[in-house]
Amino acid sequence: MEASLKQYQKLNWFFSDNIRPYVFVREENRIKDPGTKFDINWFNRKPIYRNPLLMSNVEFADQILSLEEKAFSTSNMAMPRWVFFDCAIMPGFVAGYAIHKDAASEDLKRLTRTTQEAEWIPLSLFIIIPTMGDGEWVAHNLCSANSLLPKEQRFYGLGFLTKAFGLWYANIEICCGMTQWRSPAARLHTHYGDFEVLTAYTPVHSYSQTLTYRLRTDPKEWERFFSQEPSMDFSVKYKKAGFQVNPSDELSLKAFQLKIEMKQGPFFLDSNQIRKQALDAPLDVFVEK
Repeated sequence: MEASLKQYQKLNWFFSDNIRPYVFVREENRIKDPGTKFDINWFNRKPIYRNPLLMSNVEFADQILSLEEKAFSTSNMAMPRWVFFDCAIMPGFVAGYAIHKDAASEDLKRLTRTTQEAEWIPLSLFIIIPTMGDGEWVAHNLCSANSLLPKEQRFYGLGFLTKAFGLWYANIEICCGMTQWRSPAARLHTHYGDFEVLTAYTPVHSYSQTLTYRLRTDPKEWERFFSQEPSMDFSVKYKKAGFQVNPSDELSLKAFQLKIEMKQGPFFLDSNQIRKQALDAPLDVFVEK
């Protein structure tokens, strides 16, 4: 499948020797047989490993946190440093892409507060944490420098490939996560596998209009993010549930949530519909046939 990515000219950066995946993980959390679950050959470069428990790697952590802080500052959801260590580093790990300092722009260096001593500069981050569910992980955080860099300096598909790498690397079969209904990230998260809605309205979260999802990782769906082709399997497996959800209407979200709590589902969303229409437009809800 790596060869298939080469047809997308905007992905030329992905094949550069100056850009490599990284894994920021303590030794005890390293995956024993990374990348052995899924039949996909997108990720052939050896990752850069950094151990967050070593003082010598604190600058790499600082760079990651600087990137994350700036990416989420406008939504007031930047992650405190102690949460990064207690809730991400200790139970899980951080994956992403990094660029060699000699190929990095001055804008990126300023964003990440990079010093002269740094060799690699993180471009993105994906925090993934195992849960007590069998084979289930939770996607805690995903962001990239793209939202902060001038358009001409951005790396097409960086956020999508960052999450794909993390799922592939850790052999993650089931991924849960959270996103806000009208966030552009919803268009990205729905392309990793069939997208089940666990909560439509989430008052226990700081932002009650948060969508909680679960998916079974399916790399066959990943290239559709770039090809923009609809899934041929979706209409075979699912049918309309007979109602829509309006991401801009709290009453609609609550009504959907009540259907979930009454166990009328499971309910799914169509990634193709989410991609093609406005983020605040009503969405069809689907159930299994």
